Amino acid sequence: MRFLAIDYGIKRCGIAVSDAGESFAFPRRTLERKTKALFFEELLHLVEEEQAGAIVVGLPLHTDGTECLMTTQTRHFVQSLKRRTTLPVFWMNEVLSSAEAEGELAGMGLSPAKVKSVVDQQAAVLILESFLNQPAGRRVLA
Repeated sequence: MRFLAIDYGIKRCGIAVSDAGESFAFPRRTLERKTKALFFEELLHLVEEEQAGAIVVGLPLHTDGTECLMTTQTRHFVQSLKRRTTLPVFWMNEVLSSAEAEGELAGMGLSPAKVKSVVDQQAAVLILESFLNQPAGRRVLA
């Protein structure tokens, strides 16, 4: 099955997808959040286009595991998403995924402007890789 991962953000959401064998994660695109309706239209079109069988959403937590404002906003987003799709939606802890993604991209020699344009996608890749590396029995449904 193919998974589609989302690094949710207020302005932008990074998207990554897995291969059908659930072994690799690939960056796909960054969706701008201009309007709620347009955003969900683009996201659901991408889910269909990628033939995803499930969705993985990064759950932002503090390093000590406590929740923050972004955790609440992400939970609200997932509730809206679940009203619009019948696909299973999973959580994946995403502590420091954006910072790690930024470091990886900068380490590859990308300019700050290029890093900014793809960091959300790379964060989604890291979220999806973590999810794929988990045993199926430890995956958490949203």
